[in-house]
Amino acid sequence: MPERLEESSVTTLDIYHGNLLAFARACTGLHDDELRRRSVRAAAEKDIAALVSLTTAYLGHAGGSGVLTSPHTVAAYERGVRQFLTWATDQAVNLLRPGRHDAQSYINALLAAGRAPSGVSLRVAAAACLYRALRWAGATEATPFEDARVPKDPTSGLVKRPPYSEDELHDVLRVADVQARFLILLTSHAGLRISEALALNWSELDEGSRRLNVTSGKGRKARVVAMSTSLTRATRDYRAIYGPGGAEQTDGQRTTDLRRVFRFADTETARYHMVKAFKLGGVRFRGFHPGRKYAGTRLLQQIKDFGRVAAHLGHESVDTTRRGYAALPVDDLKADLSGW
Repeated sequence: MPERLEESSVTTLDIYHGNLLAFARACTGLHDDELRRRSVRAAAEKDIAALVSLTTAYLGHAGGSGVLTSPHTVAAYERGVRQFLTWATDQAVNLLRPGRHDAQSYINALLAAGRAPSGVSLRVAAAACLYRALRWAGATEATPFEDARVPKDPTSGLVKRPPYSEDELHDVLRVADVQARFLILLTSHAGLRISEALALNWSELDEGSRRLNVTSGKGRKARVVAMSTSLTRATRDYRAIYGPGGAEQTDGQRTTDLRRVFRFADTETARYHMVKAFKLGGVRFRGFHPGRKYAGTRLLQQIKDFGRVAAHLGHESVDTTRRGYAALPVDDLKADLSGW
């Protein structure tokens, strides 16, 4: 747990820069008493930087995925911990000895502020992780979120964030450049998460067999995804320009760059390209997930099999697909009941 030595300030962790193993070792390399001392002091003073760092170290050492926790997950938990600590500071909550109503009060405050239950659940998960980290460090035995409850949202995810329509995608794909078109089809036809699309290597794309291999799926689960005709053609077009030996390759590029399909790996850069393409097509960009929802909804209408759609999208549970990614028309049985 590297120290940032400043007179009259708490000793804390360095900022996480992507190496979870080294970051966790900085904590586990400390004597238990020293780790406890620093954690207790950070909690008493509500040192946000120190407590965020402690939570990150815990994720890397004792979290469900350990050092394989994705940067996206780490960033989400860090944001959630900061938000909880800001509220706890404003409400003068004793972090080491929270009151029995404090956790539910935090949830209620988020709901009263207009946060959707799904978003509240993510923030509660981060706050609960902070307390697991504090228990791991020996700073407290408190489990304030153990009995706290977030109400279920009765509104379907398809209603709250609907998929892109056929016309919307047509208008964008009609004017999108080769790179944007390829990325749009990876999400809206192959149903890839944006993190999965950006992590693709050229060896994982097989236009001849019309399939691609996802090796960096959620929870580190790999899967084989069928490619649509449009995506297969877009892949060939993209490879001709940006692939190894393509028109846009330069002698100065590193070998590692030649393996990766996209030259950028961060979501914000991908978002920049998508916003630009959607604006050109006269369509508002609503994120990457509406593309996945388009893939799920259209595929379900064709094959009417939630299990196969879940497999295509990389969902562990069919319920996830059913709740927020695919739905059959309300009159889906009309043809089947004809003639009864």
